[in-house]
Amino acid sequence: QVQLVESGGGLVQPGGSLTLSCEASGSFLSIKTMGWYRQGSGRQRELVADMTSAGSTNYADSVKGRATISRDNAKNTVSLQMNSLNFEDTDVYYCYAYVDTTLVVAPYWGRGTRVTVSS
Repeated sequence: QVQLVESGGGLVQPGGSLTLSCEASGSFLSIKTMGWYRQGSGRQRELVADMTSAGSTNYADSVKGRATISRDNAKNTVSLQMNSLNFEDTDVYYCYAYVDTTLVVAPYWGRGTRVTVSS
């Protein structure tokens, strides 16, 4: 069983910054890719950013230049720092990880943390 627990969401003013964090725990061999998706009401879940275990990153065009993803492979954590937040960043942010368990490589999801950008 693999659990992902997010933290760091909340209310932020436009132009502000926040950092989301996620920690994976449980029984597994390794984490291949770890990152963040977000989903707003009535919209599909979309990738925000992710990072492979080797350090390769991928960012959505909407956050390029405003977001930085980082990982600590030893601690099985991933963080997402976002700057210059705007109203369109209001969403529920989900941590995800492609985890290599003893049987299969499969995606796992956290429960989500809400980010609200409002004045």
